[in-house]
Amino acid sequence: MSIISWIVLGLLAGIVAKILLPGRDPGGLIGTTIIGVIGAFVGGWISARFLDRPITNEFYDGATWAAAIGGSLVLLVVYRIFFGHSRSR
Repeated sequence: MSIISWIVLGLLAGIVAKILLPGRDPGGLIGTTIIGVIGAFVGGWISARFLDRPITNEFYDGATWAAAIGGSLVLLVVYRIFFGHSRSR
């Protein structure tokens, strides 16, 4: 996949992660994209390293999407643990 495809996949994975874990997170569209793209890479690494399921280069592969969304969820939870209470409410 190209860099543009990873950004689109990351954006969509970040949006799905924020839908599954609603709450007040700073960043907006750019923050969602960053969390999604980094989460996609983290999910792909976890999938290949620990689950013995390498990620293919297909944009429409279900395992790629599941790894990207799962990685985004993990990254969003870690982000909230470390930075969730730093904002005034």
